[in-house]
Order: sequence, then structure tokens, then C-alpha cells
Amino acid sequence: MQNKNVLITGATAGIGFETAKALAKKGANIYIVGRNKEKAQKAVDEIIAATGNKNVSFFIADLSSQKEVRRLADEVKAKLERLDVLINNAGGVFQQHQLSVDGIEMTLANNHLSYFLLTNLLLDLLKKSAPSRIVIVASHSHYSGKFNFDDMEMNHGYNIMKAYERSKLGNVLFMMELSERLKGTGVTVNSLHPGVVKTGIAGKNTGKIVQWAWKVFEIYQGAISSEDGAKTSIYLASSPEVEGESGKYYDLCKHKWHSRYSQTEGLKEKLWEVSAKFTGLA
Repeated sequence: MQNKNVLITGATAGIGFETAKALAKKGANIYIVGRNKEKAQKAVDEIIAATGNKNVSFFIADLSSQKEVRRLADEVKAKLERLDVLINNAGGVFQQHQLSVDGIEMTLANNHLSYFLLTNLLLDLLKKSAPSRIVIVASHSHYSGKFNFDDMEMNHGYNIMKAYERSKLGNVLFMMELSERLKGTGVTVNSLHPGVVKTGIAGKNTGKIVQWAWKVFEIYQGAISSEDGAKTSIYLASSPEVEGESGKYYDLCKHKWHSRYSQTEGLKEKLWEVSAKFTGLA
């Protein structure tokens, strides 16, 4: 990973932060993306202090906003001549049905469409830098996910977990279709389940009941640390064992089949088409 350029979204804390720190230790040039400048600078300072690698910096963007995703992509392309690894890691859960600045349901906008738009906007740079890698942090929650294309934004019967499961299914379907489209380019894309991780993901946009229920869920599932949760992201970003591998879903650094539903004929193509319309790429 020496001197390779790595861009990681959602890296001011949790899995993204631990991934950035580990890859910095391997000698990579790390570029983290966060929403808050103070938190981003603090994360950069901590990574430098922990690793001795001074080639760590940040970009600021709210990834639920398509305007900011486009600005971020422009800034990345202006600053970097190559991009060796893109890690789409940012995500969240939202207790109530709420809309992004673009008028899109927030879970869909933040967890799926941001991945879709940012990756597509950086594809030319990734292809130019081949062999390069795209890593998509999904979740085993995708096994329960379903898409209703007649109500993509859950305007009827919104449910926090169903919205999250659907967004993580979107991550996997995006990975599957993107892998097909990238054949022969030298750019690989894989997705992963980081484990049930103590990240505080449910504590930012939810009430006390949901926060309590999530903590109980973490205890019941034997939640792991962010450091352990980052291991599969680090593996997919850096290991020679997966060089050339693409279109796969990983858990505990091992290939695992994604959901049977995700393999429904025409589903990944349909989601790509709909996502392209949502993001103005169609």
C-alpha cells in the first residue's frame, strides 16, 4: 500500500477511522471524508500520531446532498492524479421518515445514492489508476432487504430497519452491477459485512427507545469493536489475496454468497436505472 492514494468516506470515527488508521500504517496516502471540519481534523491528527504517516488529510462533504457529492468528486479529481482505492463506508439510520436537501428519503440518499453517485463520478480516475479497487461497506442486513420500485422512498409505512435493510441491499446490488460494467478495466469492486459493530450508528438520528433497543441488539449479537469491524474493509483494500477478484460479498475476510433475493433476474439492472435517474446520471 506504500504511496497508494486511498479515499474513505465516513472516516472520522468508527469503522472508517480504524480502516484509515490501518491503511496509513501500511504506508498509504489517506484522504478521509467527513461532514464536520473539526472532527475531520481531529481524526487526521490522531491517525498521524498513531501511525507516524503524515500523508493524511481530509475532504468535507455531507454525502446526503448530491450537490456536495459532486463538489467532493470535483475536489478529489483536482487534487489527485490517481486514486488506487475508494472505500464507500459512510452510513446511518434514521428513526423518522425524513428527506434530504434533494427531497429524497434520507436513508436511501445517504446510504445508497451517495455511494452510487460518488463512485460513478470518480470512475474515470479509478480506471486511469488501474489496477484499482472499490470497497463497499454493506451489511448482513441486506439479507432481509426488499425493494418496492413503486414506493422507493417508503412514503407509505416507513420503518427504520426496513429502510436500513433496503439501503444495504442497494449497496450489494450496486456492487454486483458495477462489477459487470467494469470488466476488462482493471478496476475491481467488492462489498462486505463488517460484523455487528459498536459504532454508535443508531445514536445520531434516533430517540432513546431506538438507542436502547439497538444497544440490546448489540449485546445479544455480541457486538465487536470498530477495530475488528474494519478488518474486512482493510483486507479488501489491501490484500494481494483478492487482487483481481470482483463482484463478491465478504464476511470475516472470506467470500460469502449474498442474498438469494439479490440474485433475482433483472433486479440489479433495475436498481441501477432507478438510481441513475435519482442522481441525474441518466
